[in-house]
Amino acid sequence: MNRFIIVFLFLTIISSFGFANFSYGQGVATTGGVDVDGSWYLGEGLKAGDYFEYSLCELDLNDCSPIKLKLWIKGTIPYETETLWDTRVVIIDGKKIIKGSMGLGKISPEPITFDDDLFHYAIAFKSSLAWLGAFATGNEGDRIHGPQDFRAVAWGKIGAIGGAQLTTVGVETITTPAGTVDTVVVGWYSGNFNKIWIVDEFPYPVKALTYAWVTTGIAPIMHQYLLLDYKENVMDDPFEDVVETIPKQKLLGCPTIFHEYVSGRVSTNTNTMMIQYNYSPEFPMEGCDIDWKINFKSQYNDVEFIDQLHYDIWVVDENGTRLRSYAEDLGKDDLFNGFGQVHILLPIEEKAGLVRYVIFVHGTGPEYQVPDPKKGGYATIEIEIDKNPLISSPKIPSWIKNNAGWWADGSIDDNSFVQGIQFLIKERIMQIPFTSQGSGSDTNEIPSWIKNNAGWWADGSIDDNSFVQGIQFLIKEGIMSIS
Repeated sequence: MNRFIIVFLFLTIISSFGFANFSYGQGVATTGGVDVDGSWYLGEGLKAGDYFEYSLCELDLNDCSPIKLKLWIKGTIPYETETLWDTRVVIIDGKKIIKGSMGLGKISPEPITFDDDLFHYAIAFKSSLAWLGAFATGNEGDRIHGPQDFRAVAWGKIGAIGGAQLTTVGVETITTPAGTVDTVVVGWYSGNFNKIWIVDEFPYPVKALTYAWVTTGIAPIMHQYLLLDYKENVMDDPFEDVVETIPKQKLLGCPTIFHEYVSGRVSTNTNTMMIQYNYSPEFPMEGCDIDWKINFKSQYNDVEFIDQLHYDIWVVDENGTRLRSYAEDLGKDDLFNGFGQVHILLPIEEKAGLVRYVIFVHGTGPEYQVPDPKKGGYATIEIEIDKNPLISSPKIPSWIKNNAGWWADGSIDDNSFVQGIQFLIKERIMQIPFTSQGSGSDTNEIPSWIKNNAGWWADGSIDDNSFVQGIQFLIKEGIMSIS
């Protein structure tokens, strides 16, 4: 049977079941690989129309708080001297929904280009779901990093010096929300056994559970993911009706790159540990993010980190009453960090003025156990939050709200709606700084989410400020011009 017929039969099986559902037979794990014919590389079989949905967590993204990652391969796009996969993306991260685009490489389908809003997620995608691209790519001429044989002694070494060997370690039938599949398990040992489940001719792994390397204590999860859904031949944009929660950075002129940090150190109230902190920017603005870098260290040894931490970041009032918990914002009882080194972006939801942040340590111990409170305690850090000039509470005439509702349901055209917006600007109900006006976009279409906002505003589902922020976005992006 020639290669064309084999590939044809494989695609027929996928078309029948929606997801690869075939058997390797009774493959038996052997020393230095598995007794299974074939090879694999990241991106094997990837094509236009493929749709993937994963649950994913990565250590450096909110301490491995899970997100949902949806990918649709629309086609290809030129980029410099190469061609990339044109990939549309939706991220669901807690209360945030972000839509955007990535350009994935052809040799190894990991993010090469991506929208600014997707920066942190693209990094997490590359270091988790696309991590095997460091060992197995579609470059047939690369004897080291090209397609890897299932029977090979090893696919490579984890780390430059003294790292474990990455190799195929067995075969396993697993069930995911996308279906039941026969997989080859790729793994390595680093204090814990790390596993990644792959399927021959399927572009990305279907499951993974890996751990960070630590010399003491229980290692935290490095990355973990699971395939939730897979479809082929999706020709229409599956994200057309997805309503994005527009990131505040766009609406409020917030910094997204952080350079200058304010540093300090403070002991917990129980004197059980020292907290070293750095935050940026120096003068945070309401409605934006604070970039926090926090180290939990021994009270008596400045180079010894406290690991296996159960902690939280609170906002308290002048009496110490808790007003907000970051862990609760993420739907958790507490946050966990295995190394004693934390790096997070904390959204500012408080008004301008003095804000009291409390680094609260519940205790230490394994991630899924009740923490030992012996090293518990807290430290308070006061930060002056600046007023953001783009945050206001305008009073908008009711007739404009009626216009917005009629525009949202198609009763009036764009021009009539824009006239109402021009009135807001002329009467200084909406303040637009001169420097915030954009230079224009490829198309002058008003995004669908603006019309959704208008409908929600008209029926009272969102407040005036949220609606005004959407209009400010149009002007800043150059979609709407003002003279």
